Amino acid sequence: MTVALDPLLLSFEVASIATAVAAVIGIGVAAILANLKFPGRDLVDVIFTAPMVMPPTVLGYYVLVVLGRQSMLGRLYESLTGSSIVFTRTGAVVAAVIGALPLVVKSVRASFEDTDPTLMLAARTLGARPLRAFLSVQLPLATRGIVAALMLAFARSLGDFGVTLMVAGDIPGHTQTAALAIYDAIQAHRESDAAWMVFILTALVVVLLYVVGKLTARRGADS
Repeated sequence: MTVALDPLLLSFEVASIATAVAAVIGIGVAAILANLKFPGRDLVDVIFTAPMVMPPTVLGYYVLVVLGRQSMLGRLYESLTGSSIVFTRTGAVVAAVIGALPLVVKSVRASFEDTDPTLMLAARTLGARPLRAFLSVQLPLATRGIVAALMLAFARSLGDFGVTLMVAGDIPGHTQTAALAIYDAIQAHRESDAAWMVFILTALVVVLLYVVGKLTARRGADS
């Protein structure tokens, strides 16, 4: 019995990059949604939440249309990098970001909105501009919630299957993540290989969720 390390290592690599990208985009979007009122805010929230409930095949189709080799963005990316987005590790990262981003936006927005508004008002009264008040008051107070959101995003990125399969393909040694490798192992009746990867991913996700539970429980107790 052997443990297929390449798919696991690729999954960790993709999940780490996707979580970092989702953090940059998600925290920014969450801050805007939590603090600014503007026309279409609810629509923006819906757009960033939709991937949580849409079928993976639908999401994969949208990605292929927007970023595929025949799309304007896809051709621009290929002209700049010499590589396409689809059927590459970049495609796997894009798929993982799509799955992780809604969790970051929803969770971090909730953390920002849980901040005591009187603290923000006090900062503004003392002369802090909105951005400085956000960076010095709201963001530090939401740190625990942000860390929990990023852990959820990482766990979600590890397990993406449908969108990754459509956008990045299932290429062993190149785009085959652990979720895809488990599927292939089951199809090939290599249950022992699948079992080890399932055990490793399950153990990691359980640990992450346990830590997230502790973080959010402490935040609730402090409030």
